[in-house]
Amino acid sequence: MSIQPQSPPARDGSRNRAIDWEALRQEMPVAERWAYFDHGAIAPLSGPAQRVMQEWIEDTAANGDTTWPDWAARVEETRQEGARLIGAQPEEIGLMPSTTAGITIVADGFPWKPGDNVVTLADEFPSNQYPWIALADRGVETRRVPTDRGCVDWDKLSEAVDARTRIVTVSWVSFSSGWRNDIAAFSQLAHERGALLFVDAIQALGVFEMDVRRFGVDFLAADGHKWMLGPEGAGLFFVAKEHLDLLRTVGVGWNSVVHSRQFDRIELEVKPDASRYEGGTLNMPGLAGLGASLKLLAEYGPAALSARVIETTDEVCQRLTEIGASIMTRREPGHKSSIVIFEMPGRDPDELLQSCAQNHVALCCRNGRMRVSPHAYNNAEDIDRLIDALRA
Repeated sequence: MSIQPQSPPARDGSRNRAIDWEALRQEMPVAERWAYFDHGAIAPLSGPAQRVMQEWIEDTAANGDTTWPDWAARVEETRQEGARLIGAQPEEIGLMPSTTAGITIVADGFPWKPGDNVVTLADEFPSNQYPWIALADRGVETRRVPTDRGCVDWDKLSEAVDARTRIVTVSWVSFSSGWRNDIAAFSQLAHERGALLFVDAIQALGVFEMDVRRFGVDFLAADGHKWMLGPEGAGLFFVAKEHLDLLRTVGVGWNSVVHSRQFDRIELEVKPDASRYEGGTLNMPGLAGLGASLKLLAEYGPAALSARVIETTDEVCQRLTEIGASIMTRREPGHKSSIVIFEMPGRDPDELLQSCAQNHVALCCRNGRMRVSPHAYNNAEDIDRLIDALRA
């Protein structure tokens, strides 16, 4: 099987022209040297993000804060791009330094009562466990439902969500298994029981379609340094507008209030939108760079990007199997992602990583197993280099 140009479905159901994936690859400087399969950890910057951030450095060094309003406007463009990406309104988007920051806003700001509980999955990334577990001193129980390589037993999940469940929180894609959850199904279960849904979207947002209205998402967070091809420390937080006043405004600072530029006016009148959670100074170059990457990805669209990464990971699985690898990721239709976990029987993971790095192939090891996570710009040559390095 080889990776071929695709024509993703258009919004009207017709077929678009074949996509030139090489054009996307040309916007990824990393591809000149590396076969990069580690987007699930930290992605390389896209060319547009690199150029914008370099422009900010040069401009700020030469002009100080005299051009600050221009860069503030670019940051607001990122808010707009983030809203378009997930089908939200700009006023529902907060700009955050991390996924953890978005999770903490909800965990610390929700009006908990003793006896309430949160339901999550046992194999969630630590950032989607510790903020909830830390609520124990407020009388809130965190229920961690076990999974089978990421897939949850729906009966066990249903048993865990009861009348005192206030939030169900789940990763869109599991970092440790590559399983992609059916967010709409989680939303339906949560809402039927009177709970709200929080989605840790960092391992999918950028290459898979998210529509917070259609999927029924109440809260969402994702840093931009994985599939959105942005820098670390620049991410998105979504809160449905009907929940804005449900959460206590945590991390309050000068930038949380409606009169944020009037520093001599001390009145705690928080902004009527999600920017109330931003608190203080934002990572302006990082957020501007993230916005540039989001614009680049928007040229291709989530339908094409997701089809491309699934096709790529399908081929990776086939090629890995041919050299004796055991694929640990469950690949059922509708649950495939751009993460594949595998083992090489009889081979030491650290030695494999070293061999790959020596051949300029980037991947990683999670929980003692190998993990590859390609993006849409990866091509057949990259896969060949991966297989050759693993066989070396």
